[in-house]
Amino acid sequence: MIPSSSCFDQSTLACLLEHDPLVQDYRRFFALFEWDLVDQWQTSPSKRGRPGHPLSAYLKALLLRIREGLTYSSHLRRFLLHHPLLVIELGFRLKLDPAQPYGFDLEKTVPCEYWLREHLHSLDHSLLQTLLRATVAALTEEIPGLGETVAFDVKHIYAWVRENNPRVYVKGRFDVTHLCQGDPDCRLGVKKSSNQVQPDGTTKEKKESLFGYGSGVVAATDPVYGDVVLADFTQPFNEGDVTYFRPLYRQTVLAFDAYPINVTADAAYDAWYVYQCAALHQGIGAVPLNQHAHPVYERAADGTPICPKGLRMHPTFQFNHTNGYRAQRFRCPLLLPTPTGETCDHAQFAKGCGCVKDVNWELGGQMRVTLNRDGPLYHAIYNQRTSCERINSQAQALGIERPKVRNGRSVANLNTLIYLVINAKALAKAQSINRRLLLMN
Repeated sequence: MIPSSSCFDQSTLACLLEHDPLVQDYRRFFALFEWDLVDQWQTSPSKRGRPGHPLSAYLKALLLRIREGLTYSSHLRRFLLHHPLLVIELGFRLKLDPAQPYGFDLEKTVPCEYWLREHLHSLDHSLLQTLLRATVAALTEEIPGLGETVAFDVKHIYAWVRENNPRVYVKGRFDVTHLCQGDPDCRLGVKKSSNQVQPDGTTKEKKESLFGYGSGVVAATDPVYGDVVLADFTQPFNEGDVTYFRPLYRQTVLAFDAYPINVTADAAYDAWYVYQCAALHQGIGAVPLNQHAHPVYERAADGTPICPKGLRMHPTFQFNHTNGYRAQRFRCPLLLPTPTGETCDHAQFAKGCGCVKDVNWELGGQMRVTLNRDGPLYHAIYNQRTSCERINSQAQALGIERPKVRNGRSVANLNTLIYLVINAKALAKAQSINRRLLLMN
């Protein structure tokens, strides 16, 4: 709605909206999203009191908060109060007042700080995920082959609590059961980094304990169009990185309506079911092997384990392992299928049973131990993992690392809003490239 006042009539205000550079910039930005999805999500208005502001107006204001780098809700409100034309463009229900220069009472129209914080907290996260999937669908139409290879990673997030301030003494700083008074949803976790290269060429592991959250992200990259976000998932920081995989993978499949072919991640994702998702679709899981201090067993090309004496072990029977996979039991080849009469100096052979090995016999379990991690295909796919690092850098620039909110729901909503802004930027870039390519033809 375009109001009128004693200073500007409707035609003048409409002309101002068409020529204001900030309004035009955000009009182009908001055009990258599917607002019909928000209108369908909008609940029926209350019959009591004055009708509230549309959900789309709050969403646009929150996206503006991320894009402009406004840390607090008070900063967002102050920004809106300085840009009355933008308030009209966002779609807030105007409190009309012809005596005001722009035809409405700006102070009474813009929601208060508390209400802006409350909408960030109470916003349905499923709606944000729906909008994120819509941006992925739009990017898929612009970028051919997007999503054939997907990368997984987790970004650490510092909670806004005293326990994260090293200069303040508080109880429970290293207690995993401690609940922070400032944010009871956050949890204590350890951020590990093992890529600190020393002068002698070795790597040194660096650890940092912090109260906060982890933002799991799935990204894909294209050499021409750049990096895009496919899915995100937020949970307390005490959860391991590999626990993010299944919810993120489900969201990725929903966004594409198809299964990715190749999967890549760092060594924290070295689990058989990660490889399984790639093996079922004739792809590979480019993940470094992480033995977790377990001994390394040599394998034949078909996955059969080789005993410590260099002999192929004999398969006996399959069974359902308690960890959820189909396992194959292998026994000593000197004792099965029939004793050969040969002897072995291994301790297990002296006990009469010989070596016994239960092997994960799923496709993913076999790929994990037989994958050639020195080949060019592995390195070509594993190098795409850097798309997550670049996405994390963009998200950090938008304020993901230290959010100024005090509950898990607000943190999760802010994270998805940040990824929406990143995808909108990628979509605008892809559309611009494609327009140039069409003009060249």
